[in-house]
Amino acid sequence: MRSLLSLLALLLVSQVSYGRVEIAPCKNNFSSEQQIELGQKAVKQVYAEMPVLPDSNPVTKYIQQLGAKLAAQAPGQKWPYNFHVANVAEINAFALPGGTIFVNLGTIQAAANEAQLAGVMAHEISHVVLQHSVCNAQKQQKVGLIAGLGQIAAGVLLGGAAGSLAQQGIGLTAGLGFLKMSRGAEKEADLMGVGILYDAGYDPHGMSQFFETIQAKYGEGGAQFMSDHPNPGNRTEYVDKEIASFVPKANYVTTSPAFAKIHQQVGGMHAYTAKEVSSGVWKKQSPNQTVGAGVNQAVAQSGGAGQVDLSAPSGWKAFRGSGFSIEIPSNWQGYGNETSAMIGPAGGITRSAAGGAGGVVYGMLTDRYQAQGAADISAGLDALVADIRRDNPGLTVDSKTHGTAGGGAGRSVECNNPSANNGKGEHDWIVAFPSRDGSLRYFVFVAPTPDFEKMRPTFARMIETIRVE
Repeated sequence: MRSLLSLLALLLVSQVSYGRVEIAPCKNNFSSEQQIELGQKAVKQVYAEMPVLPDSNPVTKYIQQLGAKLAAQAPGQKWPYNFHVANVAEINAFALPGGTIFVNLGTIQAAANEAQLAGVMAHEISHVVLQHSVCNAQKQQKVGLIAGLGQIAAGVLLGGAAGSLAQQGIGLTAGLGFLKMSRGAEKEADLMGVGILYDAGYDPHGMSQFFETIQAKYGEGGAQFMSDHPNPGNRTEYVDKEIASFVPKANYVTTSPAFAKIHQQVGGMHAYTAKEVSSGVWKKQSPNQTVGAGVNQAVAQSGGAGQVDLSAPSGWKAFRGSGFSIEIPSNWQGYGNETSAMIGPAGGITRSAAGGAGGVVYGMLTDRYQAQGAADISAGLDALVADIRRDNPGLTVDSKTHGTAGGGAGRSVECNNPSANNGKGEHDWIVAFPSRDGSLRYFVFVAPTPDFEKMRPTFARMIETIRVE
């Protein structure tokens, strides 16, 4: 029979192991089923845009076994966790809503031991538990396409001028930008993740050691991981403080023969660089084999914009969306839904590998924007431009005017991004109008800098026809 002292010791271990960090999932309006569905849609987009090792690959099998061991210790809802390896050289990992997690091959190559690699994966599992990406996606539904200038947009072709519009999954119209975490979310994932690492038997210091390694090698923001997962500051300090609250274990797992074998194998593997991934060269060399036909097939072109007719439109047609209308050239086509859309001439909108719209090179995009605390339309436009510039660091503001479009309520600003379009530059004319619900309805008119003035008369005519409810 156990002594009272031993029973109390066991109770203490239980309390420390499973009750250390009380962090609730962030609040959102999505059910578990909706989150899983959103994650499945995002998985298809990942497979369309990135090379992924087959599930039969020994490296993937190892990651799946390690992931299952860690996921068994994850608190909260038991999501259908599954793990994959992106054949990409940059050090990174990301978690999709509902439990799908991708680990870049470069991350496995960079880890010095299994505890470090497990620390990264426990961190990503924590993002799933805390539902961070779903909350980010919900915010992006308000921000809309501002995060998607030139990014992936898995839209659907609109029928006719307005057509019957298919509703798209949240987040897809802005690419996978919802996977970029805030510093607050990073700290929460660190604190929960280090507990998962401990509960799985690993040296919990492995997490902070790996973060220190990549920051020392690449500098703040130098590695892709540090860009998508910004350092909350004093990471080692608060992680070590959390570890100090754990009941020490006699033996921590630092590495394993399985890790040593896989680490040796990945050391001789070629991982695609970000440039190679972007170019699509991998689709011809080693297209993905683990998703349905048509999503990951090699393509003859890189998805760039084609030849665009810059002459004056020969005719016009009405385009009506949710709470607004605008006249557009009769030969332009649109992608998106009733709230957010990309509209442009033939060849003006790039196509993603998934077959949808990729980004506007020539044309217009529109969406709603909720400016928190903005006193008037001008302040709201300033907030909108600030958000756009955060996602497009090269963007500079040229001029701001109080426009007379749409009954005089509109405000506009013109911007330039010299580094866009492979160095050709991009000029953006951003126009915003107040809506009845307090949000802004904004329109961004886009063209490469050398051609913008040729497009300006068409854009000006379109602006004058905008009506916002």
